[in-house]
Amino acid sequence: MRKEDCFYLGKIVRKHSFKGEVVIKLDTDEPELYTEMESVYVDLDNNLIPFFIEKSSLHKGNQLRTRFEDVTSEEDADAILKSDIYLPLSLLPKLEGNKFYYHEVIGFTVIDNNFGEVGEIVSINEKAAQPLFEINRNNTIIFIPMVDDFITKVDREKSTIHVNTPEGLIDLYIS
Repeated sequence: MRKEDCFYLGKIVRKHSFKGEVVIKLDTDEPELYTEMESVYVDLDNNLIPFFIEKSSLHKGNQLRTRFEDVTSEEDADAILKSDIYLPLSLLPKLEGNKFYYHEVIGFTVIDNNFGEVGEIVSINEKAAQPLFEINRNNTIIFIPMVDDFITKVDREKSTIHVNTPEGLIDLYIS
């Protein structure tokens, strides 16, 4: 399995017992969706390795206490500690309306209510205080905050995102 075909689910943050159980901190607002998984991919040395789950249960909010097959000791658990966990993109729950996954909108065209067509989303910048659309307009990168109040419509069929940004925001980048 390739990372490009997967989404990041979380990280193994600590051991839970001396019998190899671990705790996965899930990167999701809906951890209950992931309590019945049969397997996950564990990133070991930049290779995604399938690990099969014997049992798992929610633990303190967005943490999943997990026992993997063939991880039966503290040493086994140490070998996978701090590893990232992935699942195939096909297992992502479908989002509707103005909700979207970051990877889903790469390549979408952004259209501003006042400015018109801004350009194509080339990336999502998560390094700022809030995520930003990184939009290419004639080889100029424009950043638009991914604020619910700005996003007026996500059209998956036309691969467009309609926004209503404050007057002058886009002009900052192209003047």
